[in-house]
Amino acid sequence: MVNEISTKQLEKVIDSESHRIFDVRSVDAYNGWTLEGERRGGHIRGAKAIPVSWTDEENWDEIVRSKGLMPNHQIVVYGYTSDDAVEVAERFVISGYKEVSVYTSFVDEWAANESLPMERMERFEKLVYPRWVHQIVSGENPPGFNGKKYAICHCHYRNKADYDIGHIPGAIALDTLELESPDTWNRRSPEELEQALMRLGISADTTVVVYGRFSSPHSSDPHPGSKAGHLGSIRCGVLMMYAGVRDVRVLNGSIAAWGNEDYPLSTDELKLEPLSEFGDSVPAWPEIFIDTPQVKELLRSGNGNLISVRSWDEFIGKVSGYNYIFKKGCIPGAIFGNCGSDAYHMENYRNIDLTTREYHEVKGMWNEAGITSDQFNAFYCGTGWRASEAFLNAYLMGWNKIAIYDGGWYEWSNDPANPIVVREPL
Repeated sequence: MVNEISTKQLEKVIDSESHRIFDVRSVDAYNGWTLEGERRGGHIRGAKAIPVSWTDEENWDEIVRSKGLMPNHQIVVYGYTSDDAVEVAERFVISGYKEVSVYTSFVDEWAANESLPMERMERFEKLVYPRWVHQIVSGENPPGFNGKKYAICHCHYRNKADYDIGHIPGAIALDTLELESPDTWNRRSPEELEQALMRLGISADTTVVVYGRFSSPHSSDPHPGSKAGHLGSIRCGVLMMYAGVRDVRVLNGSIAAWGNEDYPLSTDELKLEPLSEFGDSVPAWPEIFIDTPQVKELLRSGNGNLISVRSWDEFIGKVSGYNYIFKKGCIPGAIFGNCGSDAYHMENYRNIDLTTREYHEVKGMWNEAGITSDQFNAFYCGTGWRASEAFLNAYLMGWNKIAIYDGGWYEWSNDPANPIVVREPL
C-alpha cells in the first residue's frame, strides 16, 4: 500500500536512518537543472536518484539495492508529478517493500521554501540535457547560455562514418586525433591545439557541447574505445578546457539521450568557418595535465593521490588492457579508482541509461578508497580517456585540486627505468 506524506512529516524523517528518500525525476533535474519552473534546483538532501524511466529495467531491484536500500527501510518517493511518484512507489511495492509513501509537494512547498534543505551538483550546468541542446539548435537561449557563439561537436576516433550516418543538426565532426597525438595518445602541442580549434571555428569564448555515440567498444582498432565516441567526447572536452575554451559542456547520456527524446538527426555536413585568432594563450589551464616527472614527484612527496582509473585485472597486472601495451602491472603507490570491467568500459561511473552516475555515489566510492576533495588527486588510465571521465566527475562536483596524468600506463610502462608492481589476485 502507498501512503502520502506531508512536508512536515518529511522534515521529521529526512535524516532518519530508518528512511530512504528517492527522487524519480531525470538525473538532470536531480543534479540541479530547474526543468519545471521550481524555485530551486537540485534534490532533497540525502535523496537518491531513481528516475521513473528506469522502472522497466530488468535489473531494477539490483539498482535500488546498490543505492543502500534495505528491506526494513521506509521509503519516500517524490517527483515533479504525483503520477510519476506513484508509479515508482508501486514498483517498490511490487518488489516487496511494505512501507512506501509518496511526497507530492516538492515543487510547491519544498523547493519553494529556502529553509528546507536541498543539494545539487556544484557544476551541474556543465552537464547539459537534450532539450538544452535542442533549444540552441532551434535558435533559442536555454538557461545559462550567453546567446553568443556555440559549437556542437560529434566526436569520434578515425570513424567519420559515425558522423555521416546521423548527428545532431548543426554539429561538426571532430576526430579525437585532431587534439591528441596518434603516436603517444598524449595531448597535442599548444600550437597544434590552437590551430586545430581555430580550424574548427572554436575560440576561447565559444560555448562548446561535446557528445558521441555509444556503441560496442570491441574492435580491431589499436586505440581503446575507437568507436565509443562518448568517452572520446569527454577526452576532447577536457583537452579544450586545457587549451582555454572557457565554456565546455557535455551532453549527459550523449546521443543516446538525444534519441530518447525523439529529436531528429541530420546527415548534412556543416561547413567549417575557420578563425584567425583563438582569443587566449594556449594552454590557458595547464594545471589540468601533469607528466611523468610530476607524477614521480607526487609519489615521492606523498602530497596527494595518483589514482588508477583502470579495471581490477589491469590494476593487479593480470592483463595490460590493450593490444599495443605489452607490460602488465601498475604504477607503485597508485590508488585503485575502479573504472569498470575492462579497458573499454566505464560502467562504475555511469547510470543504467548511460548518464553520469549519481555524484554522491562516485564521491562515496572514492572516499572509501581514501580519495577526498581536500587532497590533490591525479587520475590516470591507459592513455587518458578513462582518466578524463573520472576527472570530469571530480570537476562537476566542484573539486579543484585535480589533474590527469596524460601519459598514463602507456608512457610509464614504455620506460624500462620506471618501476612496476604486479599484485596477487584477492
